[in-house]
Amino acid sequence: QVQLVESGGGLVQPGGSLRLSCAASGFRFSTYGMSWYRQAPGKERELVATITSTGVTTSIADSVKGRFTISRDNVKNTVYLQMNSLKPEDTAVYYCYARYSWGKGTLVTVSS
Repeated sequence: QVQLVESGGGLVQPGGSLRLSCAASGFRFSTYGMSWYRQAPGKERELVATITSTGVTTSIADSVKGRFTISRDNVKNTVYLQMNSLKPEDTAVYYCYARYSWGKGTLVTVSS
């Protein structure tokens, strides 16, 4: 059974950085693309970043382009989201998605 466990969220000041991790199990990780989504209070869930199975190709939402980077480690079965220059509007629950499954999310709060 697919399991996706996010970690790395927390409270950070504007301009700060965080790295989220998503540990995957229950499927052949190295053969699946992975994605990060986020959902801010009162808003719909939105796609933030995707990465292909090999990690060669990534896609980043315009709202975070130049600040966020997605990467993966196919030995550790983990996908990462490096978030720099964080803004208050980045405050959201961040979810990992793969193989039609969602993690439970990790909360990121950007506030002074």
